[in-house]
Amino acid sequence: MSESGADNPGSASNGLPKGSLERFCDLIDRINEWAGLFWGFTIVAVTAAVIYEVVARTVFGAPTSWGNETTIYLSAMAYLLAGGYALLYRRHVRIDVLYEALRPSTRARLDAFTFVFFVAYMLTLICVGGADAWNSLQIGETTSTPWNPVVWPVKAAIPAAGLLLLLQGVANLIRDMGWAPGGTAR
Repeated sequence: MSESGADNPGSASNGLPKGSLERFCDLIDRINEWAGLFWGFTIVAVTAAVIYEVVARTVFGAPTSWGNETTIYLSAMAYLLAGGYALLYRRHVRIDVLYEALRPSTRARLDAFTFVFFVAYMLTLICVGGADAWNSLQIGETTSTPWNPVVWPVKAAIPAAGLLLLLQGVANLIRDMGWAPGGTAR
């Protein structure tokens, strides 16, 4: 990343000391940056597992008991836990044709209005997903397959993803409303 902040959505370039809201936003940005990069690189492990499984199955006639579930679970966790990274860089899907046609003040009001629904959805993911993950951990839930791995780590990724998305959404809103510099304030 450059020091100018041109490619970091959370950096201020005015040289002034950062306020507490800006420091909060920067912290959330760093957490989601790290999570996105880490979980993005797990796709390399997924690729290796797929290659290993294909070679073991087709060349040696010895399929693994773990290959399929490993690829599914790692991919699911990467998909979930990199969501905050996508939100940091504004890469989630929205209808830009309509949104960009609005005045900046209208976009800010629309963002604030839709944020209420975003928070409700994220809190649902956190609460319901957290309860399901906790229950899975308590009962030692497994997949009941030949490999039979525990399920709670994958289920725990759901509330963790909800929390990462919620925090990034708050940081984005703070910047978009102009309450902290460094974002896309309107």
